[in-house]
Amino acid sequence: MIDQAIEALGGQAYLTYDNRVEEGRYFSLHDGRSEGVGAPYGRCFKFPDKDRFELLHMKAYHFLLFDVGNIAVKNKADVVSIHNGDKGYQITFKGTEQESPSETAAYLRRRQHSLDWVLRKWLHEPGIALFYEGATVAAQKDAQQVTIMDAHNDGVTLYFDSGTHLPVKTSYSWRDATDKERDVEEVIYDNYRPVQGIMTAFSVSTYYNGGMSSQRFLRTVSYNQNVSDSLFTATINPDSSKVPRK
Repeated sequence: MIDQAIEALGGQAYLTYDNRVEEGRYFSLHDGRSEGVGAPYGRCFKFPDKDRFELLHMKAYHFLLFDVGNIAVKNKADVVSIHNGDKGYQITFKGTEQESPSETAAYLRRRQHSLDWVLRKWLHEPGIALFYEGATVAAQKDAQQVTIMDAHNDGVTLYFDSGTHLPVKTSYSWRDATDKERDVEEVIYDNYRPVQGIMTAFSVSTYYNGGMSSQRFLRTVSYNQNVSDSLFTATINPDSSKVPRK
């Protein structure tokens, strides 16, 4: 089933793509309700661990205009998040500062359990175990459920469309270090379209403990662009680095 899913996603084109550039509209939600009308965003992801996410409140947004490194953020609601390896940074109208440890930990957890990491990294690690858990319904689609466990007993459950074999949902859980309760994050993929030989979900919804927390509606996507590593570098302002974020 996993082989069928990888083939449906594009086979070697999916397994070997180097980077992905996308733009669209991003919605942040609380208790399942949108906190606004959404904002244009741009994202550049270079597999496996370089990620730049730009949320800019502009009437016209073209991501490739900002491929010169750090940009001048002027609107108080604008934010650029950069993750490179295990480091995280944020650029706001105040300048550039290191991301708070809790924000970085949450991002790294999401990345480690993302569909790309599971299908392109986990499957090659020693000690991986695969469990078929039967037919089910996921995201209102007939699906097949498979759980992948690593050697450290960390797992991700994948749901594949029974007809197309494309992934429709991922789910994983962890125990919160503070309240010791178990939290669950799910990601639902929909509206797949072929882009450069790779089937790409143009609608991505994230759920946290059953409530929708964010949505991305992609407008354009392209793979294997001439992406400079300077996009993923950040220089911390001397003043902001003196006051660590909690």
